[in-house]
Amino acid sequence: MDNLELFERLGLAIVIGAAVGVERHWREREEREGARTAGIRTFTMFGMLGGVAGLLENALQSTGGLPGITIGVFLLSLSIVMVVFSIREAIAEQRFSVTSVIAAMLTFGLGALSILGDLALASAGGVALVAILAARDFLHAAIRRLHWLELRSAIILLAMTFVLLPVVPDQAIGPFGGVSPRSILVLAILLASISFVGYVAIRLLGPSVGGVVAGAIGGLASSTGTTISFARRSAENPSTSQALAAGAISAGAVSLARTGLLVATLAAPLAAPMLPSMILAAAVMAVYSLVLARRTKGDSETQPPANPFELWAVLKMALLLVLVAFAARAAAQFFGEEGLVIASLFSGLADVDAATVTIAGMLPVLTVKAATMGLAAAIVANMVAKAVYGTVSGERSFAMHLWLATVLSGVAALVALPVTGLLQTG
Repeated sequence: MDNLELFERLGLAIVIGAAVGVERHWREREEREGARTAGIRTFTMFGMLGGVAGLLENALQSTGGLPGITIGVFLLSLSIVMVVFSIREAIAEQRFSVTSVIAAMLTFGLGALSILGDLALASAGGVALVAILAARDFLHAAIRRLHWLELRSAIILLAMTFVLLPVVPDQAIGPFGGVSPRSILVLAILLASISFVGYVAIRLLGPSVGGVVAGAIGGLASSTGTTISFARRSAENPSTSQALAAGAISAGAVSLARTGLLVATLAAPLAAPMLPSMILAAAVMAVYSLVLARRTKGDSETQPPANPFELWAVLKMALLLVLVAFAARAAAQFFGEEGLVIASLFSGLADVDAATVTIAGMLPVLTVKAATMGLAAAIVANMVAKAVYGTVSGERSFAMHLWLATVLSGVAALVALPVTGLLQTG
């Protein structure tokens, strides 16, 4: 490393220490001088100390010294000093916390990483450290509000994602491309995650705002899954059915917007015949969702569902969606290119993205008319299927609003057809 890079790395170590020091000092800013174990100056020096230790370590290694000795000695000395001062502070104030000790050790370590390791990694670590320290009040309040069912659901979701998913086989079983056990589990994780996010949003923001926000987030992943999850919640807690319907409708609006983006980027020839109708339909659904959420604003005191998600129900719905996708592939193989609309209809019962990507990939050998009909069939099938899922699984007013929004957006799409014709003519 040349001198310029060394100065840059040492500067980053000092900045990391200063950033942590600002948070630590601000939290105890009302304390008199000498009453703080460590503030902005001390933590800035901790970062600088880590950087200097890294420089010394680098120099000693280049002369054949044992790796890690210098940093180890510095870290041990720093830890002893911080522990002694923290014990004295705890005795004097009868307040026990090891946070400042760990923060000092991490600041030192990130300073050393700035010299010896990756600058981007050290920067990210510094930002993460400051964020964790600054989020103390929020995290403590969240833990106080946490229920056992919520913790259990989060643990189940983490176990499914990081323990079970890596060991589930990915090989497809059966004809027509088969069914992959991992795809079933991935869908189950997606559905459970959407349900959990919706539950958290409703608890934090209330049914009206929380439903719309959770629906929009869920729509980025799967508007079908979001609709099914919210429908089940409306049946469990009918008093929040309209707020949940607003969330499901917002998921539909986001899904249409996302599909439009995919069309514009992956299937540009379909932009003129498809986008005007999709944009207007998405706008109608978004407005309907916001108006409905505003009407239900007075229900913000309603209690959220009793359980973030039912695992068995989630698994059954994931299996159903996988089987629908399997039927779509079978239809495509039986009917070939001439049966594109039929295959798209089947695919749309579960998801629109697969049909969008497939049709975009077939554009070199498909006419724009055939591709447009296929994609339109998938979108219409998906919108109707979500309304049917909402009717089967949800409370009556939930289903009514979902059907009404679907019909209004369909009418809006038809109204946009003259604009489509002008664009194609142009």
